[in-house]
Amino acid sequence: MAGRLDGRGAIVTGAGRGIGRAIVERLAAEGARVAALDLNLTDAQASGADLALACNVADSASVAAAVAAAREAFGRLDIAVHNAGIGQASGDGSEEFYGAMARRNAELAEKGSSQIIADQLIHMEDEGWAAVMAVNINGAFYLAREFTRVLAKDGNPGAIVAISSTSAQSGEGSPHYCASKAAILGLVRQLSRELAPRAIRVNAVAPGPTNTPIMSGIPPEWIASMEAGVPLGRLADPAEIAAAVAFLASDDASFVTGSVLTANGGSYFL
Repeated sequence: MAGRLDGRGAIVTGAGRGIGRAIVERLAAEGARVAALDLNLTDAQASGADLALACNVADSASVAAAVAAAREAFGRLDIAVHNAGIGQASGDGSEEFYGAMARRNAELAEKGSSQIIADQLIHMEDEGWAAVMAVNINGAFYLAREFTRVLAKDGNPGAIVAISSTSAQSGEGSPHYCASKAAILGLVRQLSRELAPRAIRVNAVAPGPTNTPIMSGIPPEWIASMEAGVPLGRLADPAEIAAAVAFLASDDASFVTGSVLTANGGSYFL
């Protein structure tokens, strides 16, 4: 039985673990040849992709080299998925924020009230802000630009899918994370208009809380609270997010561009 993506060349960033690895597996199962890009080459290789490449999405030269290598290996490119993303970085105030939250929760449990304020913004240094923005939004721009340059040269249509988050709308999360995920939506909407004459569709998937390695940096009580706030009563499985990506990358979504597919169990509506 033919797959929806037979014969197509795909690139996935942040492909070594979590949602990225699930996307690699799903696109491959649909028939695509997939290049897995990750900062950690060992993780990229473990994804089982046709091609594994070390790539720092925050470095435009690294992205350009990886896209060129994938085009050379596959002979064509059709799909680009920007999944690479981080939620915290050194100097971003996360340690102070989570510490204050832990003290606040302890006081609430003991006394029923607390005057402790959990701040992150006032503890966030420039480098902490910049590091998250560099991966989450600069990386999305670099991938879209290099992918489009290849498609423009080859004269081929294509599909770009960027992973945002329902945090872009709800504001739940850290300043740099929410801002970067919201910026992805603006980029997607602008590019969908600009690239339509080239038959390049551009869409986003906005997952809710998902069972990925990024959750390891979040206190367990917060994760339990997230689950309680999801009407379906659980975190998403990475494969469920990958299924949304595969749809947007396929011809089943041939008239879909500039859209946000929300996969969050009903916890927030975009």
